Amino acid sequence: MGVTPWAEAVTAAWAVGRDAAPAPVRVALPDADGRVLAEPLAARTDLPAFPSSSVDGWAVRGDGPWRVTGRVLAGAEPPPLAADGECVEIATGAMVPAGTTAILRVEDSTTGSDGRVSGTPRAKPEWRPAGEEAAAGEQLAPAGTAVTPALVGLAAAGGYDDLAVRPAPRAAVLVFGDELLAAGAPGGGRVRDALGPQLPGWLRRLGATVDGPVPGPGVDTLAAHVSAISSAVDKGADLVCTTGGTMHGPVDHLHPALAELGAAYVVDTVAVRPGFPMLLATVPAPGGRTAAVAGLPGNPQSAVVALVTLVAPLLAGWSGRPVPPRPAYPRVRLGAPVPGRGEHTHLALVRRDPDSGLAYPLRHAGSAMLRGLAGAVGFAVIAPGTEGSAGDEVPLLPLPLLPGELP
Repeated sequence: MGVTPWAEAVTAAWAVGRDAAPAPVRVALPDADGRVLAEPLAARTDLPAFPSSSVDGWAVRGDGPWRVTGRVLAGAEPPPLAADGECVEIATGAMVPAGTTAILRVEDSTTGSDGRVSGTPRAKPEWRPAGEEAAAGEQLAPAGTAVTPALVGLAAAGGYDDLAVRPAPRAAVLVFGDELLAAGAPGGGRVRDALGPQLPGWLRRLGATVDGPVPGPGVDTLAAHVSAISSAVDKGADLVCTTGGTMHGPVDHLHPALAELGAAYVVDTVAVRPGFPMLLATVPAPGGRTAAVAGLPGNPQSAVVALVTLVAPLLAGWSGRPVPPRPAYPRVRLGAPVPGRGEHTHLALVRRDPDSGLAYPLRHAGSAMLRGLAGAVGFAVIAPGTEGSAGDEVPLLPLPLLPGELP
């Protein structure tokens, strides 16, 4: 198959995730954090469900002074105020009795020798009306929303005990390369594996789970590739991310391994720089299912470009999230020129100036470098056949810096 334009590759990867997405599951609220809503979250009642006092004071009816007829604390349903000139002491958060015309703050009140309460209620009502935050049935969050602690709290306030979420896909990371060291400092013609330690973190931020530690670098043989991929799929991986071997050189064994495994290619090389020799395929898996194999280039920054190009949208589709530009990528204004890459999309690492908000290209942004990546907020997207000039507004493909922040 031919080289796929970058935007088409993103959409194709998303469709693979969408088509492979399993049925939603219901989990208890604390377990939903970090997952993705599989159905809209709607208010089960008005929020708040009843009018509640926002201050400590007196719930009064009519004009004062008022005769005290009782006390209302949070958690109780009070009787109505029966007549003008009556009041009850009320605590913050307590249900406002029917018939109340105002809440008088305790600090604005006085109590006479006859036990009657006097004072002037403030013009602004001192209680929260029922439905102030949401009406019963109102959508609070759409399907595809990442569940955060705040959303868990909102769901609890709305009466939910559990939520329907998308199961997190299981991902496996396979690193290959005879030149790679699993520990220690590089030297003597060998380099340190910089992908095995970092890829699980990216995958977790994108919504996947990674079982166990990443195995040490595998040897560059066809048999090792076939065995490792087969083993990961047989153990239940929904996504296998491999590193290196995506070209057709003498020690590039990924393509022959995929052929032996009966793979179907979705994308084979992408018109993007850096990182163009990336691929996405599906392979048969036990139980009649399929698993995705994402072939990431061996150079570290290129591998991350492949991750945000193919893996991030695939996981977005799996979780029910839309593929950009629905919603569109955020846009940034360039503070300096960014070159184009001919007929390829250029994903250029940028940082944001905290004062001006302008995006500046980073040094140390070669395919094999990580220093620029470590200081970046994401990639400025420079379309094929164009270049970025200072002052131009361009799309920003953000890095998933925290769990749930899916590009």
